[in-house]
Amino acid sequence: MTDQRPAPHPAQTPGAPTAYAPPQVRGVSAGYRRWASILTWLAITIGGFVVVAFVVSLVLLALADVDDRKAAYGYLALVLWVMIAAAIPVLLAVAIPGVVMTRQVRQRR
Repeated sequence: MTDQRPAPHPAQTPGAPTAYAPPQVRGVSAGYRRWASILTWLAITIGGFVVVAFVVSLVLLALADVDDRKAAYGYLALVLWVMIAAAIPVLLAVAIPGVVMTRQVRQRR
């Protein structure tokens, strides 16, 4: 072992360093933009299917109410409602990241 001491550190001054520059905003890659648009269009498509399924379920309920022999249409409407309930979390899981990513793409242009 040597008897040398470590070099003293320079005194720390409070506050910002003398040469401060704000952080630079990084650009958005083409892949990020592509995934933002894919997620957005996927959310729009799923939302369209949910709206169509809801309208079809109302029509099926109206048909089931008209005649007792068409009661199976009411059960089909219930199946559509279950499918809509299952699609809502998927829609949210796709739409929220798509909106956030699209907002970031637009802000960084």
